[in-house]
Amino acid sequence: MKQYVVIGAGRFGSAVAITLTQKGKQVMVLDKDEQVVQRMSEIVTQALQVDVTAENVLESLDLGDMDVAVIGIGSNLEASILTTMQLKEMGVKTVVAKATTRSDKKILSRVGADRIIFPERDMGVRVANSLVSPTIFDYIQVSPGFGIVETKVPKDLQGQTLGEANVRSRFGVDIVALRRQAPRLDKNGESELKDTVIIAPPATEVLGENDILVVIGEEKNIEKFKST
Repeated sequence: MKQYVVIGAGRFGSAVAITLTQKGKQVMVLDKDEQVVQRMSEIVTQALQVDVTAENVLESLDLGDMDVAVIGIGSNLEASILTTMQLKEMGVKTVVAKATTRSDKKILSRVGADRIIFPERDMGVRVANSLVSPTIFDYIQVSPGFGIVETKVPKDLQGQTLGEANVRSRFGVDIVALRRQAPRLDKNGESELKDTVIIAPPATEVLGENDILVVIGEEKNIEKFKST
């Protein structure tokens, strides 16, 4: 099982740690705030009160066996840089660092961070897209001009199979998943509606009015698709 360490349990770091724990992963949290550590210790595998900027602290914890380290101290660039360098030197396979500016990203990449994220910017993009188009439920920008959206089935495609809709040729996008409510029997043998997710739906799948599609492609093509 992969092992994760989250350094800095603010809003971003704690959300990462809690989500990983809910998915059954082993998670260690490091933070210098005693109250934060006490709260997280009830949730994650292990929580330690440490100041990672103090000399030799990270080395004493022997984090080299960690598969992924998430650095959530983006407001302190110097601490993020030093922590990234130390973790890579210790042998951590993947280091994910939080950044606030593009210059931060360049520096963190140069010192060894494998992935840089901008939590506030990314959330802002997702919210803005959902406000602009009420048919979009979620938006993730993969790279500039390219993204993934959860959106309703366009009216013109409702009742068609995926094969008939032929979205790749017509719009230049791919449907990677389909989410719909389908009847299932509960433990008492009564019928109830449950969310069902179909990954890589087949061409024979009929697109329903209430289905939600997960679409990936260039933003301009996604816009053309949802405007159908």
